[in-house]
Amino acid sequence: MAAPDGEALGARLRDGDLSAAPAVLNLVESRAAADRAAVAELLKAVAPAALGREAPGHVVGVTGPPGAGKSSLLSELCRAWRADGRSVAVLAVDPSSKRSGGSLLGDRARIAFDPDDRGLFIRSTAAGDRLGGLAPATRAAAQALAAAFDVVVIETVGVGQSETEVGEVADTVAVIVQPGSGDVLQFLKSGIMEIPDVLVVTKADLGDIAMRARRDLSAALRSAGSRDTKVVAVSSVSPVSGIDQLVAALDEHRERLDLPARRTAARRAGALADFLVEHGERGLRAVGGRRSATKLLAATDPAADEPSLVATLESHL
Repeated sequence: MAAPDGEALGARLRDGDLSAAPAVLNLVESRAAADRAAVAELLKAVAPAALGREAPGHVVGVTGPPGAGKSSLLSELCRAWRADGRSVAVLAVDPSSKRSGGSLLGDRARIAFDPDDRGLFIRSTAAGDRLGGLAPATRAAAQALAAAFDVVVIETVGVGQSETEVGEVADTVAVIVQPGSGDVLQFLKSGIMEIPDVLVVTKADLGDIAMRARRDLSAALRSAGSRDTKVVAVSSVSPVSGIDQLVAALDEHRERLDLPARRTAARRAGALADFLVEHGERGLRAVGGRRSATKLLAATDPAADEPSLVATLESHL
């Protein structure tokens, strides 16, 4: 079987060929050593140096606890984006099945979508041994698909450090909070008020309980000095409400974002994470520790692709 051509896949994405998405995901999810070079070619082909700018797609991270209504919300968000003529790719990072190693929940079953809609691509990926975190291929997939799709959504189950992890990849992070379940109190206690760019209170159809949660979160954000973070209450059940306001809040954040700086930071953080996976703490010590590694990455071209950044660190081993 011929090895995948990462450069050709990247060229298809640069040309806006959405049908390349399944092959791209198959490649970046491959664990075959022979495919690593193809993944590097793919990422180089969609890097700013090849595109002449940052990839135009808006990478949106969506995270929150199980049962908060993320899938219902995403169904409505995808419907709104598609009605606006935007193409959408959803990368749903699910817990892994201990039996098969595959995606346990499977967002194809949870997110309502039209299978004939070629402008909407949904793929569930398993987080491996990182429950609630990002799948190893998520960063590469998001970087690649942002070259062709208008919106790339990364959905994670909010457990442990997943909010922080998705914040290192996404342009805009929406954290979902469910009213009346203790989520608001836990969120306030968790000390991650700086993580979300948009806070979403689901199940607004509950009325006063949802509005109280919205007020509590808004007050907490003001106390923390996070005045730019929007809090939006939505309902994904009939009558659907708040979706247009949420889309507007996500767009507003993207418009005021220093995108090159955020993407550069994301690629450098991803390179350091990949280096650690490959070489471990021993490798990190060999390059002088985390501070030295960060300094080496900071000296690189801001438009450099992630595999090139990893190679920079490896050259100092």
